[in-house]
Amino acid sequence: MQQERSGDDLAASQALVAAVVADLDSAPVTAAERELLRFVAKVNGDSPRIGPQDMQPLYALGWSDAAIYAAITVTALFNFYNRWIDATGVHALSDADHAAGAQRSAAAGYARK
Repeated sequence: MQQERSGDDLAASQALVAAVVADLDSAPVTAAERELLRFVAKVNGDSPRIGPQDMQPLYALGWSDAAIYAAITVTALFNFYNRWIDATGVHALSDADHAAGAQRSAAAGYARK
């Protein structure tokens, strides 16, 4: 069971995301996380050029095949969702709606019962 997060946790999470988006090189993440985020950027923008050489730095920093596969899958799914929404004309959520959804997911997880 997930613990409910405090407002401080939410603020810290938002600050971390903002730092990563602003400048990955100076963001307060581990070297392993930084390398995985660089890999995800390549999955997002240049996936046809991904090869075994792209996995080696991830393996060297301790990432498993399962973790790499999960990162690829999440990136691909979000690309799919964004393209589907753009092409079908579904209206994007406001920043406030995204924040409310994030709070719900943080408190209850992604699975709905």
